[in-house]
Formats: sequence, structure tokens, C-alpha cells
Amino acid sequence: MNIVKNVTKSFRVLAAFVAMSLVSTIAFAQDKGADVNIKVTKEDGNWYAQPWVWIVGGAVFLLLLVALMRGNNNK
Repeated sequence: MNIVKNVTKSFRVLAAFVAMSLVSTIAFAQDKGADVNIKVTKEDGNWYAQPWVWIVGGAVFLLLLVALMRGNNNK
């Protein structure tokens, strides 16, 4: 009976060792060397960096605000 317990315990240790080795191999297989490509150029910028966008957005916001405030006076 004691031999069966020792064999079972040894099998579990061996199975755990094999599983950890496989996981380690998979983790190392995922490792990739540094492939960095950085492009540094100055372009026109983003659309939200343009001042006319903020002016038009503010005007639309004010018009919507005025329209919503006037709509509440109809009683």
C-alpha cells in the first residue's frame, strides 16, 4: 500500500515538472526580439488641435444650450 502512494506521489511530481517545463517552453517561444520602428515627423496636427474646430464646437454648444433653455418656457 505504501508503494502505491509513493508511485502516485512520484507520478504527480513528474507530471507537474513536465507541465511546468511545457509552460516555460511556450513562454520562451512567445519572446520576440525588439522590433521598434519609430517615425518622427511633424505633420499638420490632429483635427482637434485646429482653432476653428473649437470655435465651431463652442458655437454649436451655445446654440443647443439656448434652444434647450427656451424649450422649458412653454407652459
